[in-house]
Amino acid sequence: MTAPKSTAARQLSRLRRARLPLASPIRRLRVLLIAIAVVFSLCAGRALQVQAFDAKTYATAAADQMQQTQVLPASRGEISDRYGDILAFTEDTVQVVADPKMIRTNGKMTDSQMTSYDREVAAAAPQRLAEILARHLGNTPDSYLPQLTDPKSSYKVIAKRVPAQTFADIQAEMTQAKLLGLRRITAPTRRYPNGSLASNLIGWVNQQGEAAGGLELSLEKQLKGTDGKEIYDSSPNGKIPLGDNVLIPPQNGRNVGLTIDNSLQLLAEQRLAKALADTGAEAAAVVVTNPNTGEMLAMANAPSFDSNDPGKSNPQDMTNRITTNAYEPGSVQKILTFAAMLDSGTIDPDEKVKVPSVIKYDKVNSVHDAWNHGDITLRARGIFAKSSNLGTITLARRMPKEQLYSYYNAFGLGKRTNIGVGGESAGLLPKANIADYTRDSNSFGSGLSVTAVQNAAAVGAIVNGGVYHAPTVISTMDGQPYTRPNQDTTPRRVISENTSAQVRSLMEQQALNQTSPAFSINGYRIGAKTGTARLFDPGCNCYSRDRLVVSTVGVAPIDNPQVLVYAVVWNPKKGASGAAVAAPIMHDVMQLALPRYAVPPSSTKGVKLPLQ
Repeated sequence: MTAPKSTAARQLSRLRRARLPLASPIRRLRVLLIAIAVVFSLCAGRALQVQAFDAKTYATAAADQMQQTQVLPASRGEISDRYGDILAFTEDTVQVVADPKMIRTNGKMTDSQMTSYDREVAAAAPQRLAEILARHLGNTPDSYLPQLTDPKSSYKVIAKRVPAQTFADIQAEMTQAKLLGLRRITAPTRRYPNGSLASNLIGWVNQQGEAAGGLELSLEKQLKGTDGKEIYDSSPNGKIPLGDNVLIPPQNGRNVGLTIDNSLQLLAEQRLAKALADTGAEAAAVVVTNPNTGEMLAMANAPSFDSNDPGKSNPQDMTNRITTNAYEPGSVQKILTFAAMLDSGTIDPDEKVKVPSVIKYDKVNSVHDAWNHGDITLRARGIFAKSSNLGTITLARRMPKEQLYSYYNAFGLGKRTNIGVGGESAGLLPKANIADYTRDSNSFGSGLSVTAVQNAAAVGAIVNGGVYHAPTVISTMDGQPYTRPNQDTTPRRVISENTSAQVRSLMEQQALNQTSPAFSINGYRIGAKTGTARLFDPGCNCYSRDRLVVSTVGVAPIDNPQVLVYAVVWNPKKGASGAAVAAPIMHDVMQLALPRYAVPPSSTKGVKLPLQ
């Protein structure tokens, strides 16, 4: 009988049975080599794909990551007056931008790339940059540190509207100190060296560089130009000197020359400011033209605004009332009515006319003159000189409505002049098939509406010998004569030369028969016509009882008109007529304009003609 095995022997026997046989070393090496070969094959295949088949795609992607595109803004064209004085220009300014992440590493992509020297420079960089900024931009270094050290940002606008030369000085100091992290973004600033002068005409450009009103907006296409761009390779330290660089230069905007006389514009605006102070008026405007060409020599508004800082202005004061405000012209309209009646042969200046004391339409509506009178007899020139509404109606009723309408239309009423300023109103001219009472009202300046530029052009056509010239305010583009493409500037005859002389005589008679010194200019014969009308109140759809618009137009010398001045005042608190409020403005501006343009004094004196 065999003795049983010990416990240790049994465990050893089990271990021997469980152990696997050792693999062949050659076989293991072969498997390892095959695995390595597969890995290298995959890498080689991927390299082949990247370098051969997809090389262009990956090269493009890499280049795109390195490429930067910078817009090169076109320089906005200048606006100047008739003598070349600059009214608007573009200053080369920039935005100063900081990259706090770049500042923290002094331009290195990662902390691991930084040397001990880099770390030393980077640690001091925010303070040193802040000191440089304070020296050139003002404020204290501490005021810039929060923006320069923001750990979460790579883009912080430090300052706007910084002159380009100032940034160049900043950059020079940075280069000398071997500092990085500040750059410029081109952001030109529109400047108006005369502040509020002619601002209602010129308009303004906002902080985003967008034209927002006046000629700046209506001439945006010509003034703006076309931006260029630069495409270049860059690294964290800036542009790569030998990298690819594509430059498309900007095409600058065109320079615009106006017919406006800078100095006369200033004098006109100063006179309007005085008028507002004297009368407490809501607003006022004055137009000065050369009636022989239609050129605007001044287009003044009050109140006004500063084009450099439009955000501080009342929106109502930012419009050009001369082109946008439509109003009833009052008795200035009689110039047009009498021109039509004289030219058509309907009346004779010397004929005597019976003028009633009142014209009634019904139990409620009637027309009176500004002064009380019974039935009287006046010559036609007396009706004009005394500004009789009743006499004007009596004479106008002789003309067919269609014929009277045709003259008003020829004078430019009821349609835009297309002078080139946005927001221009066409006014209102009732059609020929109007009721009798509307025709009566139109004849003396009620029931229709005009703009100041429209009326100035109409009166200019009547007094200059009878030829209508479209009003112009834009004279040149890049120094070459310019004509607006959508404005008909072809002169056209509207009345005869003889009729023009007769109307000028009527206007001189009104001036001669006024007692106010506003209708007399030493050395010059002058012609004038005043107007007073009630402002329409949309709230009640009726005429206001206490709000007026008053005006006066004057031309001189009356025997050969060279200057026309038309003043309009809205809602004066002191004074209630064109003679009292608007005529002094006309007088003072005319008195300045005549010698300024070397207009010879009249060789003869005006003579009063019989009015009755």
